[in-house]
Amino acid sequence: EWVGLDNYATAFGEGAFQLVLRNSAIWVIAVPLVATAIGLIYAVLVDRTKFEKLAKALIFLPMAISMVGASIIWKFVYEFKPNQPGVSQTGLLNQLLVWVGLEPQQFLSTQPWNNLFLIVVMIWIQTGFAMTVLSAAIKAIPDDIIEAARLDGVKGVGMFRHITIPSVRPALVVVITTIAMGTLKVFDIVRTMTGGQFGTSVIANEFYTQQFRQANQGLGAALAVILFVLVIPIVIYNIGQMKKSEEVR
Repeated sequence: EWVGLDNYATAFGEGAFQLVLRNSAIWVIAVPLVATAIGLIYAVLVDRTKFEKLAKALIFLPMAISMVGASIIWKFVYEFKPNQPGVSQTGLLNQLLVWVGLEPQQFLSTQPWNNLFLIVVMIWIQTGFAMTVLSAAIKAIPDDIIEAARLDGVKGVGMFRHITIPSVRPALVVVITTIAMGTLKVFDIVRTMTGGQFGTSVIANEFYTQQFRQANQGLGAALAVILFVLVIPIVIYNIGQMKKSEEVR
């Protein structure tokens, strides 16, 4: 039965689906910015140090773990058990809270903060990618530019702000947009850790739920199209930036 744009009206008009869109927006804003910032700072701090290779290997290690594997690891970290006599915490975070005299928390079911705890998992995974790309960009900065800046008295934060960031700006754009595309399509983390319950669902998870669990193929298809349309501008912008970078070279 042809329903026109009714499925899109439902996706944008109903409160439950507006929550899904809001969650996706939070993911797309928070993950790329935080992961890129941490990766950049880390790359600068370990650059040309004695333990550089080991430090980079440790931060890159989560990239070798599947999304589902990382989700299971962090689900154990967030594990909650009631604080009762004879009951020991198996979740790392709650055990730390108990040790300092605080009550254990249900990290994955307490709204809206549970979304942030899920976002941490994606940041943990993507920081290694950001660090690797930005570290290569930092090493590509010509030595004469660095030496000239030092002769002018630029050092520390000034070097980072006026030399490093402008020099690696094209790489920053590529990293942010690439992570944003991956984050916009996030599914594994949400599905594995909460199943989209407790107000944590995102577009890809809701598409799966409507299509395969609720058998609502029309709404599922509408959500898939929305996801596709949201990814297109990021892809176009990313390609444009890469072309500009190649022209500069």
